[in-house]
Amino acid sequence: MKPGTIIRTFTAQDGRRVVLRTPTWNDLDDLLSVINSLVEEQANILVDEKVTREGEVDWLSNALARLEKDETLYVVAEVDGRVVGNSELGRKTSSRERHVGTIGIAIRDGFREMGIGTEMIKTLIDQAKSMGFKVLTLSVFANNERAHHVYHKVGFVDTGRIPKKFFKEGKYIDEIQLARVLE
Repeated sequence: MKPGTIIRTFTAQDGRRVVLRTPTWNDLDDLLSVINSLVEEQANILVDEKVTREGEVDWLSNALARLEKDETLYVVAEVDGRVVGNSELGRKTSSRERHVGTIGIAIRDGFREMGIGTEMIKTLIDQAKSMGFKVLTLSVFANNERAHHVYHKVGFVDTGRIPKKFFKEGKYIDEIQLARVLE
């Protein structure tokens, strides 16, 4: 898919227009701001140190290359001209697992509880179907009840739990693994 492709638009629960589209180079500073804001709030993500601009340039360069080769789908959520969320739909590399997709999603604080995450996940599911995926998987920190609820709402089911997978703020947190079989 080409960078900047609009996949869909919708109205968030606060009345603002949200554009779900693939990222472009112009999103670099917004994407850097999103990831670093998540690090600052100590959100339940794997990144725990601020990303440098150079690091984000490398990430975005690789992401855009994979996007254009249809290896991975990246979808950003744009509100009022700014990127406030980022998501990814990746394909397993083993030939025996090429029908399985993995999903990741992150929404900036202040833009949660507005339906953006739910709509992003629904969009990734729709795109996964059109890309020929048969199964989608994802994982979530066990203490991230909001995200866990959203995943259940869109048809994912818990398939496993890894005790003490993450260590954050002096505590161990389980990882919950989820899957959805696509029809």
